[in-house]
Amino acid sequence: MPGSAASVVRIVGRGLSRAAGAGSAAAMSASLTHEQARRVLDAGSARAEEIGQPTNIAVVDDGGHLVAFGRMDGAIKASIDISTRKAVTSILMDLPTADLTDLVQPGAELYGLGATAGGMVTFGGGIPPVRGGATVGAVGVSAGSVEQDVTVATAAAAALDS
Repeated sequence: MPGSAASVVRIVGRGLSRAAGAGSAAAMSASLTHEQARRVLDAGSARAEEIGQPTNIAVVDDGGHLVAFGRMDGAIKASIDISTRKAVTSILMDLPTADLTDLVQPGAELYGLGATAGGMVTFGGGIPPVRGGATVGAVGVSAGSVEQDVTVATAAAAALDS
């Protein structure tokens, strides 16, 4: 049931199990290189062009620090900040931002989360790519509908697999 204590435990537990399973030093220090971040950015931009939606795309490392950013011609300026916050939220929570939506509704377990850590974004468009079992960073996309942002972010994150 969305918003239940079991949902919160499952989501938080997923992040903890990743951290606990990252026992090697290589997994503990995994992060995105600038070259990889550019590949993520380019893949996201290509997908945004395919669907005809200019977007802002932010790529952060495993500490939530900006590594690459792109604002496509025509993407709204307000989404510069939103895309970056989606990426940071995704890395802080170690899950896609879309997974938080039901949990932050009034009366739900994490209601109010959006007001923490400088303003987390709790709707779709932030995805943390995982490589070798470790979260290596996150991508945040904004300027389209939530569905479009998720589509672009998914394509961007998948660029690490290629």
